[in-house]
Amino acid sequence: MSVHRFRPGDDAFRSAVAAMTATALRPELEWREIPAPSRMAPSAWAATAEIVVHDEELASGRLVILHDPEGQEAWDGTVRMVALVQAQLEPEFAIESMLGDVAWSWVTESLELHEAESRELGCTATRVVSQSYGSLASRPSTVDVEMRVSWTPVGEDLAPHFDAWTAMLAAAGGLPPAPARVAPIAPSHRARAPRSPGSPSTAPSPGE
Repeated sequence: MSVHRFRPGDDAFRSAVAAMTATALRPELEWREIPAPSRMAPSAWAATAEIVVHDEELASGRLVILHDPEGQEAWDGTVRMVALVQAQLEPEFAIESMLGDVAWSWVTESLELHEAESRELGCTATRVVSQSYGSLASRPSTVDVEMRVSWTPVGEDLAPHFDAWTAMLAAAGGLPPAPARVAPIAPSHRARAPRSPGSPSTAPSPGE
């Protein structure tokens, strides 16, 4: 059974997704298609990805692309990109009051870098600091950041927007911007994707 949810006759969206996934991406990215959500739009496509350097996972996330030929008022368009980006940062970020602004800059600069023009761009950045006490006091503190981003792409070419999402993942993982087929660069901060055994991530809503 296909993981896609393409409405019969939605050939333009199908072609846009095919062209998007055919583009070359940075070598640190490992991605795969996953079942698309239902009831959010007539057609949808989804993928999950990780940024991996030297077998270490630095960031992870998910992208859902929704398509409604009739358009939706909240989108101001017919296509909506809904992205999730997660990473675990160094403990020093626990006292970084500007982390939300930094996360927002990862979003805007990634879109600008790939010339992914957008409308109705929104982002929620959440920072979770975990500290252990008592018999668990020897465990180091951890800082998780989670970004839920959504935007409406301008134009029919979705490749720049897919690239922008991968750039957001790379930024969260501590990697500098890099074009496709460039050798991995050592991260600027030591980041790991957050682990939450038994509690799967909640899919981002299209309004975020």
